[in-house]
Amino acid sequence: MAQTAREELGETDAPVEDQVVQAFDKIVDEGAQRLHRSWREVLTTGLAGGLEVATGVVALLAVYAATGSHLLAGLAFSIGFVALMLAKSELFTEGFLVPVTAVVAGRASAGQLGKLWAGTLVANLVGGWLVMWLVVHALPELGATAVESGRTFVEAPLDLEAVCLALLAGAFITLMTRMQHGADSETGKLAAAVAGAFLLAGLVLFHSILDSLIIFGAIHHGAPYGYGDWLAWFWYTTLLNVVGGLVVVTFLRLVRSKELLERERAAARS
Repeated sequence: MAQTAREELGETDAPVEDQVVQAFDKIVDEGAQRLHRSWREVLTTGLAGGLEVATGVVALLAVYAATGSHLLAGLAFSIGFVALMLAKSELFTEGFLVPVTAVVAGRASAGQLGKLWAGTLVANLVGGWLVMWLVVHALPELGATAVESGRTFVEAPLDLEAVCLALLAGAFITLMTRMQHGADSETGKLAAAVAGAFLLAGLVLFHSILDSLIIFGAIHHGAPYGYGDWLAWFWYTTLLNVVGGLVVVTFLRLVRSKELLERERAAARS
């Protein structure tokens, strides 16, 4: 009878499944560590993230130039997400689940979250800008492909389609983050990275960092559009990426972990 009761309750005394407890604890601990970084650590990690995700953009442009297939290019872009995962770097849009959960759990402040978001966003863009300058001058044929691809974003009107593309991008990359934290092996994490890249780049969703790097490459190559056109697209894409990640994915995870959050906040206050 005792064994049956233990099996029903799980290995922990929390009112949710053991797997949820383990994933929650892992997310909160990691989020707290990331949020307590210094400005130097935030900026250098974000800069490295921009450099590494740019490797995926290079692969994306090369495959698209050779095949004309967005789906194959999306698979090639997974190189960037794999590099991010293995190098433990930071991408702005990966900060919508783990750090937010740590803040809600009382392990960090909203100000620290703002520092992480702002520092990582700027550093990602700077790192990506630098790599795309090198790529366009080293491989000018990819610059022409970037000009063609960049038009998709800078010429897009702010309509319902654009809003949905940006919301989905934020939701899908946040789901990728959740999948990686739920994986028990490196193979599972790699599979999540490939799946996330395929959805984002293969379906040409509006992603604030990935697509900005494509636009930067196009501008370096002499595109007939410039940084003003990029900003006109970038501001709403970034905002909607955040909304998609927080509302569509993170909010549901927080609701599911309500009791765990209350336990964590109580422990933080004591």
